[in-house]
Amino acid sequence: MSWYLEVLEKYAVFEGRSRRSEYWYFVLFNFLISIALNIIDRGIGTYDSKATVGLLSTIYALAVLVPSIAVGIRRLHDTNRSGWWLLIALIPLIGAIILIVFMAQDSDAGENQYGANPKVAPARS
Repeated sequence: MSWYLEVLEKYAVFEGRSRRSEYWYFVLFNFLISIALNIIDRGIGTYDSKATVGLLSTIYALAVLVPSIAVGIRRLHDTNRSGWWLLIALIPLIGAIILIVFMAQDSDAGENQYGANPKVAPARS
């Protein structure tokens, strides 16, 4: 849970690097919260079956949009790639697969153009 909160604290920090654990724990908690909100939306009647969205789910998705992009960019920086690589996800299916491979790769060893390796660098407050 601390990784999830750390991403939210760095709400719009697009520079620097993020470890795999920070990114993937954020994705995991984001997924679980989205499922829970979807169930709540259906339970309280704020789910629109035609549009396949719920009120609470939509508000949450909009609230975490910027932190999601920011942590994705920092994760790509950790593999020594530009944040513009996030746009590859716009290519149906293949783009998402390539992006998952990039996000699953280990950190670039040592310092790169985006900063020090977060595995060895002291945590910043």
